[in-house]
Amino acid sequence: MTADDRPLRDEPLDRVAEIQEEWRRERPDLDPSPQGVIGRLHLVALELTDRLVAVYGEFGLSEGEFDVLATLRRAGEPFERAAGELADHTLVTTGGLTKRVDRLAARGLVQRRVEASDARKRLVRLTPEGRDLIDRAIAAHLANERRLLDELGTTDAASLEPILTRWLRVLDER
Repeated sequence: MTADDRPLRDEPLDRVAEIQEEWRRERPDLDPSPQGVIGRLHLVALELTDRLVAVYGEFGLSEGEFDVLATLRRAGEPFERAAGELADHTLVTTGGLTKRVDRLAARGLVQRRVEASDARKRLVRLTPEGRDLIDRAIAAHLANERRLLDELGTTDAASLEPILTRWLRVLDER
């Protein structure tokens, strides 16, 4: 076990622990223990988002714009998806997607076209400039994620992944 993998001990109470103590004092009839996990996960998610968004910003991208470009890049040649499929993969409404695509198109990073076999179907494709940008941005993004996980330690990171995978599966079943 490395120093990074040891549990924290003799540390001052964090904000979540302080909140739990306050609830135990004020409402001893309630069990605030779920806040130990949920509250900390929420704070971790906020902190991770800030650190991820900072890297996207280095490439002039918002979180949503990065998501659209990455989704198109993962599609493989010709780096194109139907607008509805793109919305499904980015977990946004078609209206929200339209705004993102408008901004990316204005910058020359994506282009829209009509499907030849169905004039109602709109396709969004990465331009060469968009592909170059997302290739550089994803490399920086993955290096950033590696740095963030390295702060946790390899043992804890490896233990956390199956737990979170299972929890997401359980939450998605509802």
